Amino acid sequence: MAYWNVDKVPYVGTGADLKSGLGFHYYNADEVIGGKKMRDWLRFSVAYWHTFDQRLVDPFGDGTAIRPYDKYTDPMDQALAKVDYAFEFYDKLGVDYLCFHDRDLAPEGDTLRQTNANLDKVVDKIVENQKTSGMKVLWNTANMFTNPRFVAGAATSPYADVFAYSAAQLKHSLEIGKRVGSENYVFWGGREGYESLWNTDMKKEQEHAAKLFHLAKDYANEIGFDAQMLLEPKPKEPTTHQYDFDAATTIAFMKEYDLDKDFKLNLEGNHANLAGHTYQHEIRVAREAGLLGSLDANEGDKLIGWDIDEYPSNLYETTAAMYEVVEQGSIGPRGGLNFDAKPRRSSFAPEDLFYGHIVGMDSFAAGLRVALKMKEDKVLENLVADRYSSYQSGIGADIESGKASLADLENYSLDKTQKDLRDATSSDHLEQVKDTINHYIVSVLGGK
Repeated sequence: MAYWNVDKVPYVGTGADLKSGLGFHYYNADEVIGGKKMRDWLRFSVAYWHTFDQRLVDPFGDGTAIRPYDKYTDPMDQALAKVDYAFEFYDKLGVDYLCFHDRDLAPEGDTLRQTNANLDKVVDKIVENQKTSGMKVLWNTANMFTNPRFVAGAATSPYADVFAYSAAQLKHSLEIGKRVGSENYVFWGGREGYESLWNTDMKKEQEHAAKLFHLAKDYANEIGFDAQMLLEPKPKEPTTHQYDFDAATTIAFMKEYDLDKDFKLNLEGNHANLAGHTYQHEIRVAREAGLLGSLDANEGDKLIGWDIDEYPSNLYETTAAMYEVVEQGSIGPRGGLNFDAKPRRSSFAPEDLFYGHIVGMDSFAAGLRVALKMKEDKVLENLVADRYSSYQSGIGADIESGKASLADLENYSLDKTQKDLRDATSSDHLEQVKDTINHYIVSVLGGK
């Protein structure tokens, strides 16, 4: 039975009609590039919540989404039917992975016992579909931010009963992760932050968050759930300040509470922008710390001040992100690109879900193609090496090796004139660098 009025999305290549259609121009899943298949470089994943649950609401209007499973009015009937719709979507889009929160899959009951029973019925059906389709789970997680009980957080809640409930919910979510074979497990602290410091014990809240993370890792080990544990930074929304503000802040938290041996980072483009960074910056920080785990693929509108989760389409930004991935050799030990993205409220037709994923997948595939060519030509490697070449000999080499003391550096510098110091510098030609990157984007994607 066909649930979506869309054919399987083909690779049409760059020679096809320039007008966008239901086909990939740059993403060719089994093409070997840079020594690996594109599907293995990118490991695309569909987010269950935005793709199948999101009704396209915004702060000023009700949902507009039209979905083929809306005919089911009973929540459990719809939840079970939605699995079939989802797996046909994955097949037609040609992806290998999905991601989900526990509460994406099934409605809550009055008690956690009832909620778990609802959830298990849907997970049983997901496992059945996995067996016939080969679909894998990039990561799963627990939604501990939507329900009113999480008004003041989950792990960081000032209420012990809420902490206990969160831990119990997390326990079952980890068990589900093992059942579906999740390669990663993500923690996004949706309300793990504060509205005001006047009534907040910040140290206690962060200690409690770390405690829950340790409990989770210990239980995963106990049940043999060998997933990579990931923390996802976000600076704000829905709280005024969230403790996992950005990659650097989260890494400091991980090191302070001895989490950096067992946890890595899941990074998102729109979250990077909200923190005042580029996506490339956040990936670079995590990569250089050896803590890049996985990526969420989306972007934000620079003119809008909240997290809008657009499908990525900016080729400059996807090229920058994929350059960092190419530098590392992969996204992460088990990471991928999860489309934590949704159509705009005016794009409410079912086929818009396909168009959104196509532009996102093509944009990152295009970025990969450009990044690999730049790496092959050593465009940035040579530029960076030349810029720091003064540290290869003389006083620079002494600084690098630790041989130079402050007294040595003073003796070296005392009689340097301002002209000497100015002559020691050279132009970065940054505009030329940007021009070169533009040429690579146009040339590589144009097939020249």
